[in-house]
Amino acid sequence: MERWKKNLYIVWAAESVAILGFMIAFPLFPFFVQELGVTDLKQVEIWSGLLSTGAALAMALFSPLWGSVADRYGRKLMLERAMFGGAVVIFAMGFVTDVRQLLILRILQGSLTGTVTASMALVAAMSPPDRIGYSLGLMQTAVFSGAFAGPILGGVVADLLGCRAAFWLAGTILFLAGLTVLAFAEERFEPRHSKDRSTAVGLLYGLRMAIASRRLLTTIVVVLLVQVARMIVSPIFPLFVQSLNPAGERVASITGGILGVGFLCSALAAAMIGRISDNIGYRRALTCCVLGSAFLYALQALVRDSVQLLILRAASGAFAGGIMPMANAIIATSAPEGRQSSTMGLSASANALGNAIGPIIGAIVAATLGMRSTFLCSAAIFALAGIWVAGAIKTPR
Repeated sequence: MERWKKNLYIVWAAESVAILGFMIAFPLFPFFVQELGVTDLKQVEIWSGLLSTGAALAMALFSPLWGSVADRYGRKLMLERAMFGGAVVIFAMGFVTDVRQLLILRILQGSLTGTVTASMALVAAMSPPDRIGYSLGLMQTAVFSGAFAGPILGGVVADLLGCRAAFWLAGTILFLAGLTVLAFAEERFEPRHSKDRSTAVGLLYGLRMAIASRRLLTTIVVVLLVQVARMIVSPIFPLFVQSLNPAGERVASITGGILGVGFLCSALAAAMIGRISDNIGYRRALTCCVLGSAFLYALQALVRDSVQLLILRAASGAFAGGIMPMANAIIATSAPEGRQSSTMGLSASANALGNAIGPIIGAIVAATLGMRSTFLCSAAIFALAGIWVAGAIKTPR
């Protein structure tokens, strides 16, 4: 087997396990906030938004820095940092006694983690140029595979043993993912030679490169818009499911199941869309995925029960599966040789900034117009992003 394929499969397995750990914990934050003593629903919505925003702002600040460090000292090292750092911080969340302590740990998590970007950069750097779409599409299936199983497992553990046990399990799983990369992944890293090897200069170079390249800058803006649209709904989604099930029985498990099915459909679609995009073009595939997401998010505002929501989340998950692989493929093919991590760090920063902005918008919209309005708001931003992709991104087939 070729070395790049062997590493691809190893990193795929490790990233699947890492995302499994993260997604065990993420959907539980609104329920854990209530467990920590916040009972007013609007306060729960606000704290849920702050927990998402705090981690995302920290990641937005640190992602370009970690990307520049990766280009200078190795991508495998950065992937290990993200996995082991996440393991320690999430395990510690199981011991908090106050929602403010939880917020501090979420900010620390955002500063240290970023396994998706680190794994994508490692894979993009070692894949042949004509297989980047396929490789990143396959890696996206790792993200969605872990995201499929994580909410389901986390919901079951939380219902049976409590949220704290779910956080301890998530930290342990992330530690195992880090050990997999440490023991089995290989990287023959040769840093670029330059007169000034400081990380700050590498970071500034990445920023200048993004500004100078219209295709790169446009794609990063699309990443920002798409992530804002996704995260408007995400923090209040468990509460929306709770509103559809007033009896409140096994609501964590139901939430996890709905999220899990959506991520499963994303995983199944990602590799297929990635393979097709190598033939039809990344821009065309990205446009279809973003506009399809806009239509399906609008329909979710109209659901009346969990079954309807499950069906629409499954459909929207299939379209979502192609968004980030296509955006990352455009970014990777736009980056100069040896600068993939720096450019993907900028993408991760835009992604994280969307994670920060989206929950605040979602909390405000939910508190003022109701939770259903958040889906319509997301649909409008997806539509704007789709129009932007169709009109502004020019990329070769």
